[in-house]
Amino acid sequence: MKYAQVRFNTKDSRDFMRTLNKRVNNYFKENNIKKTGNWKLHLKTIIMFSLLLAPYFLILTLDIHGLWKLALTILMGVGMAGVGMNVMHDGNHGTYSTKTWVNKIMGSSIYVLAGNVYNWQVQHNVLHHTYTNIQGHDEDLEAGRILRFSKHTQWRRFHKFQHYYSIFLYGLLTFNWALTTDFIQTKRYLKQKLYYGKLPRPTKQWTILAVTKLIYFSIWIVLPILLTDLAWWKVVLGFFVMHYTAGLILSIVFQLAHVVGENDMPTPNTDGEMEKSWMVHQLFTTTNFSTHNKIVNWFTGGLNFQVEHHIFPNISHVHYPKIAKIVKQTTKEFSLPYNEYKTTRQAIIAHFKYLKFMGKNPQMA
Repeated sequence: MKYAQVRFNTKDSRDFMRTLNKRVNNYFKENNIKKTGNWKLHLKTIIMFSLLLAPYFLILTLDIHGLWKLALTILMGVGMAGVGMNVMHDGNHGTYSTKTWVNKIMGSSIYVLAGNVYNWQVQHNVLHHTYTNIQGHDEDLEAGRILRFSKHTQWRRFHKFQHYYSIFLYGLLTFNWALTTDFIQTKRYLKQKLYYGKLPRPTKQWTILAVTKLIYFSIWIVLPILLTDLAWWKVVLGFFVMHYTAGLILSIVFQLAHVVGENDMPTPNTDGEMEKSWMVHQLFTTTNFSTHNKIVNWFTGGLNFQVEHHIFPNISHVHYPKIAKIVKQTTKEFSLPYNEYKTTRQAIIAHFKYLKFMGKNPQMA
């Protein structure tokens, strides 16, 4: 991996890191369980893919009209988000299975979401997980000029309305993946020689990107036009609704974990050095939400346990509820933060309050 010169403190909170790692490792050893996924994740994989694909085949094969067809496209969007958070995410972190080839297959499910493995692994595994909430390094904070997530981003007059219009933009996440983001990221990442595992050959990456996009649009737009009596514009509209639903869910889950008032947005000093160690940095830049809600835990793939995920990205999300107790207790013993909201509602309110605050003129605020 190659990236800008940002170095974390290697001396800060060594006792905390050693203690926490030892306790979590002992949990898996004493209970004789693997850190990867289990039958619960495998069952969820079937359910999530069913939510995505079953409505698609129903639309192709049955004479369904009106609101029922709209409901099915929304359901496909829910399935897309579910596959992304539960299957693709664990696969690309290498935590779905102990077998590398299984992880690759499950990670490749991002192509069903109109994304690209190489781009996602660089943006998420490398940039986001390494430089969490560091402006100019964590691309998940980038929103062009339209949204202001950090005090380090230039303020513009229209930002004072961002807590109103942001929700309409969040739904465009995967739609942008399909049309523009992947091409822009591939060009930039290859130029900067960024990679996760191994830098791909440019010709191979561009070929994979072009072929997978062609197949994707053929499946989700061309086939429905050819095999049904739907007008082309209705197919395109359904495609947009599906993506908007998925994008809205994925965007909100991310924002609740990182873009709230409790989270720091630190920057390195002039020498590129961070004040805290990498692990402690994760505690200050991530927030959990609704961890006692079984439905939220199940559907979000444990991404509401963001603290645990960022400290232990090599552990499958199915284990987060158990190791969260260890993490919380250890942070308490070492007087370190453990940010969390009891409910999803509280987290949503906190996020939009933060957007409103970031939308104020810094000179006036």
